[in-house]
Amino acid sequence: MTDEVLASRFERARPRLQAVALRMLGSHAAAEDAVQEAWLRLHRSRTDDIDNLEGWLTTVVSRICLDALKSGAARRERVVDELPEPVAAGESRDELVRDPAEAAATADAVGAALLVVLDQLGPTERLAFVLHDLFGVPFDEVAPIVDTSPANARQLASRARRKVRGGESEPDRRRQHEVVDAFLEAAREGRFERLLTLLDPDIELRADAFSVQAAATRAHLGAPALAPVLRGRNAVAQVFSGRAAAARPAFVDGVPAAVWAPGGTTRSAWVLTVVDGVITRIEMLGDPATLADLDVELL
Repeated sequence: MTDEVLASRFERARPRLQAVALRMLGSHAAAEDAVQEAWLRLHRSRTDDIDNLEGWLTTVVSRICLDALKSGAARRERVVDELPEPVAAGESRDELVRDPAEAAATADAVGAALLVVLDQLGPTERLAFVLHDLFGVPFDEVAPIVDTSPANARQLASRARRKVRGGESEPDRRRQHEVVDAFLEAAREGRFERLLTLLDPDIELRADAFSVQAAATRAHLGAPALAPVLRGRNAVAQVFSGRAAAARPAFVDGVPAAVWAPGGTTRSAWVLTVVDGVITRIEMLGDPATLADLDVELL
């Protein structure tokens, strides 16, 4: 990769990197220092060995910020006067493959109130929450950054989410519950067109290995074909249309979800990200070890 190409790709990623660092460190100056340090590390690395440059840069900036917070070196100055009004946490649908400038703009919309709460979180809680809930980084990619397992990374984000959402209004929860109810009703009745209206065009479905294997073994019984990742509302709607007969609406770790819980024991969970009345992401969980760690509130 030539220096010009490398510099161009770095500049394209810069807004997103700056937004991640700002959410972690709370200071524009500290965030700029972290991004500049990532640029220097990039220059010292063998770039031909980097498959996903944007993901690599996000990881490096995250670790720089985590080290700064743990060492107490970050000043974490307030930037509340420079940010727009807050929106609910978790309302970002940014992915590693999306436009970094769009990701940064969405993260900026989190606003001043959230920054105040983030400042009360521990470093690893803060990083897990920022990466997953604000920037859509999967837990299996968050885990090595904070040096833990995906299950523990999920718990870190869950604890942070509960603190952040402590002030969430009942109308917010009710609106999310209504979307889940509508989704389950359309799925049970096989109303494919209705399902499409409830799913974002770029929705992503992620299924853990247990769910993928379970679907494969039940294919002869009509179980849908699953892959670890499915994208697009047509593909996702086909997975759920005509199914979900026994699923119940719930909140899982404070996030809207649907669960299958015969006898009150959760056997599978679909964790939903709801933005502006549509579902932008579904995480299908079936691993008993993962399910055992979830905080499930049946509705």
